[in-house]
Amino acid sequence: QVQLVESRGGLVQAGGSLRLSCAASGRTFSSYAMNWFRQAPGKEREFVAAISWNGSRIKYADSVKGRFTISRDNAKNTVYLQMNSLNPEDTAVYYCNANKYWGQGTQVTVSS
Repeated sequence: QVQLVESRGGLVQAGGSLRLSCAASGRTFSSYAMNWFRQAPGKEREFVAAISWNGSRIKYADSVKGRFTISRDNAKNTVYLQMNSLNPEDTAVYYCNANKYWGQGTQVTVSS
C-alpha cells in the first residue's frame, strides 16, 4: 500500500514558477517509477512527466518539455515537479501517480 500526498498548488501569474512535491508513504517508494498527470476543466487527464525508480530515465509531455523538471529524492520518499514559464494552459489539477496509486490532486491556476 502506498499513499501519495501532493503539496498545495496555488495561483501564479503567467511566466511564473511553482514547485509541486508529492510525499509517499511506505518503504517501497524507491522501487516505483513516479509520474505526474494533470486534468484541466472539461478535459481528460493527461500525462505530464515520468521518472524511473533511480532517476536515470525521464520523460516529458511535449507541452511541458523545456519548462518542467521532474526529480525525486528516494531518501525523503518524495518526487518533485518544478514548473517554470507557466502559462494559462497549464491550469489544471495536478496528480502524483505510482503504479495504481494516485494522490488526491492539487490545483494549479495560472492567470494571464
